[in-house]
Amino acid sequence: MGVSIHQPEVGSFVAFDHITFWVGNAKQAASYYCNKMGFEPFGYKGLETGSREVVSHAVKQDKIIFVFKSPLNPSGKISEVMGKHLIVHGDGVKDVAFEVEDCIALYKAAIKRGAVSVHEPWDETDEDGTVTFATVQTYGDTTHTFVERKGFSGLFLPGYKPPITKDCLLPKLPPGLLCFIDHVVGNQPEDGMVSTAEWYEKNLQFHRFWSVDDKQEYVDFYGTAGVQHIALNTSDIISTIRNLKERGMDFLVIPDTYYENLRARLKDAPIKVEEDLDVLQDLKILGFGAGNFKSLFEAIELDQEQRGNLN
Repeated sequence: MGVSIHQPEVGSFVAFDHITFWVGNAKQAASYYCNKMGFEPFGYKGLETGSREVVSHAVKQDKIIFVFKSPLNPSGKISEVMGKHLIVHGDGVKDVAFEVEDCIALYKAAIKRGAVSVHEPWDETDEDGTVTFATVQTYGDTTHTFVERKGFSGLFLPGYKPPITKDCLLPKLPPGLLCFIDHVVGNQPEDGMVSTAEWYEKNLQFHRFWSVDDKQEYVDFYGTAGVQHIALNTSDIISTIRNLKERGMDFLVIPDTYYENLRARLKDAPIKVEEDLDVLQDLKILGFGAGNFKSLFEAIELDQEQRGNLN
């Protein structure tokens, strides 16, 4: 079920700010996204910068920022929380952060409407200025952090420094051509989708715009509701897929029946398709229209069936 931003009575949501992954090896995870998907090392926070409990590697591509975090000190409080999370879920998305205006007002409004606080508003400051944060709980163990920069002029967030080392392989690879985060899909347990959508409508004042059902496999293996996939925008999907495949990226297999059905529908459709359907089929790119999500989830179910997880 989809919910999109509808500006609340106070403050405003500007855009996705960044997405935080809790992983067993932050450097290795960041390297994977750089090598396979065209991201660039962007920011670092660890022992060398004064962070004694958590190491963070931020990577960026155009307006997309992913942050990979791992525990450093096994006896630290934060490390203990992260360790338990990793035992239950493995590597995965922990936080979806929004860039906002008037962080404190948005946080207070969400709490007043019924959201559960994870962290009351706090400031972080370094030589480049101050950023205000606040965090609320959403589905499963996932959180949302509100980020207000207040004229902060630094690289990313307070405490982050440029990467210590450079990967000499990255300039030799074709560009990823990814632009921005389009949407984030949070899979819910059976019968949990409606209540989750209502949570966003009530507490963050988003509005609902579509819904689609999916199978239970993600929730079964992740352990709770959580972020199942992140959709990334590109202005040239054919070049993007070609480049990412050249970089060694794997993609979901789309059944040939999808393209057969697409050709049949287009025979009587009053529209012109710019892309060559043979190219779309060769690269396993979904087309357009209302059938896309149905076809996507049919492909997901086929993938599940091959793993023995389709009920």
